[in-house]
Amino acid sequence: MCTFTQTRPESMTRRSPACLRIDSKPSERNTPTLASAARRLIAHALLDDPQNYMFALFSPSCVPIHSFDFTYKTLVSSRKSFIEILKDEPLQFERWAARGPIAMLPEVRFDDFRIGSQFWVLKRKHAHVVARDRLIWEKFNKTCFWEGSCFPEESYFPTLLNMKDPRGCVPATLTHVDWTINEEGHPRMYELEEVVPELIVRLRNTRPRYGEDGINGSDWTVGRSDPFLFARKFSPDALELLMGMARTVLFNDSACGACMVL
Repeated sequence: MCTFTQTRPESMTRRSPACLRIDSKPSERNTPTLASAARRLIAHALLDDPQNYMFALFSPSCVPIHSFDFTYKTLVSSRKSFIEILKDEPLQFERWAARGPIAMLPEVRFDDFRIGSQFWVLKRKHAHVVARDRLIWEKFNKTCFWEGSCFPEESYFPTLLNMKDPRGCVPATLTHVDWTINEEGHPRMYELEEVVPELIVRLRNTRPRYGEDGINGSDWTVGRSDPFLFARKFSPDALELLMGMARTVLFNDSACGACMVL
C-alpha cells in the first residue's frame, strides 16, 4: 500500500509516496484473508502518519503509467475516493449468498451488496470508515460454503462505502485490468514481448468504467474522464524492461507522442 500526503514536507526535494511494509500473514484466495490484509494495511497507514491523505492499494503486478507528479496531483486534488462500485453484475446473488442464504442478513441485504475491483484509492475519512467497521466486516469475515463465489476483497469495500457514503466516492478504479482474457478468475497478463511503449500509451488513453447505480453511477458521472494511473497484470519477466523504460515512458507523461497505438 502507498499513501499520499496532502502537503509536501519542506525536507522533501521531490514528492514521493510512502510505501509501507507490514509483516505478512498467510492469505488465500476465496477466503476473507485478502480483505483482512487490506484492512490491516489501512489501519497501519492511518497510525503511521496523520498527514496521510490518500491510501492506494495495488498488487506487485501493477505498474504506474504516469509520472508521480501527475498521479499526486490527480489524487490530492480529488475530494472523493476512487473505488469501483457495481450493481447487477453476473453472479452477484451467488456472491452475496456464498456464506449461506441468510448469512449476510440483516446488516447486508442483497440490494446493498456491491462488487468492484480490489484495487482502490481511499481518502482518509473512508480509510477510517474501513478501519473502524466491525458490523459489516463480521458478515464478510465468515467462511464461505461456495468458494467459487467467494471474493470478499472484491465486495466488502465497495459494499461498505456504498452503504456509508456513496456520494463521497467516484465509482471507478484507477487501476487498468484487461478482463477480455479470463483464466480461472485471473485477468490477462502482459508478457515480455507485449511490453512496448505503445502499450503504455494505449492504457493511458483508456478510461474507467463507472458504476451504474442511481446515486453514485452514470447519472452524475456523465462527462467524467478520470485517467488510469496504474495498470496490471505484468509478468515478472518484464520487470527489467519496465525499469528500462521508466524514465522515458512510464514517468514521462508526454512520451511516445508519435507512437502507433496498438
